[in-house]
Parts: sequence; structure tokens; C-alpha cells
Amino acid sequence: MPIYAITMLAAGIGIPVLAALNAALGTRIGSPAAAAFILFVVALCVTAIVTIITGPQAVTKIISAPKYLLLAGVLIAFYVLTITYIAPHFGVGNAVFFVLLGQLISAAAIDHFGLFTAVQTQLSATRAAGIALMALGVFITQKA
Repeated sequence: MPIYAITMLAAGIGIPVLAALNAALGTRIGSPAAAAFILFVVALCVTAIVTIITGPQAVTKIISAPKYLLLAGVLIAFYVLTITYIAPHFGVGNAVFFVLLGQLISAAAIDHFGLFTAVQTQLSATRAAGIALMALGVFITQKA
């Protein structure tokens, strides 16, 4: 389990870096949408290489997967487009604060109801208080 935590910590560190880099690219080239497009082209190349190395046979199973699962692609496009456009105007920290707040809320709901085959973890008062404390901590860091 520690490797999962470390890996997700690295992913979390990467999100504001991604936001700052792509926002800077969008500003530099004058198009947040073009910057997002370039990001996805690079991401496509990287994930294609990883897929080829780790198991290309999984690609054939996409046809039988429920189509609503492909909504994840729409959601990541929405995130990248919005963070690329908004961060230069609102600040990376402020933008990521609201992203984190949204993640806390949606993660709690997904876990509570066991949505999308997630492990169901009831939202107890203690868990809700912990999430609220995390949200407050992120809010305080933005006010300091």
C-alpha cells in the first residue's frame, strides 16, 4: 500500500505543475485550447507507448466496455481546458484549491455510494469532519 500512496502523492504534485505549465503554454501561444490539444497529443504518445509495453491486448476489450465509462475522457478534457484557461487569470493556487475542493466532494460521494465499482466506504461523521478539515486546510493555505 505505501507504493500506492507515494504514486498518488507524485500524481498530486504533478497536477499543479501541469496546470502551471499548460497555462503558461496557452498564454505564450495565445490559445488555451491549442495548449490543451498539444498536452493531449503528448499524453496520447506516452500512454500509447505504455500500453504497447504493458499489454496492448486490453485495447480490444474497449468495445465491450460500457460506453458511459468513456465519459472520463470528456472530464479530463474539461479539466485541462478549464485549468489552462482559468489559471493565468485566477492563479494556479486558487484554481487548484477549487479543483481539490471538488475532488474531496466527489470522492466522498463516489466512495459513499460505491459508484463506478469503487470500494464502498460510508461517509461517517468522522470521515465528513476529516474531509471538512482538509477543505479548511486548503482554504487556509490560500488565505495565508
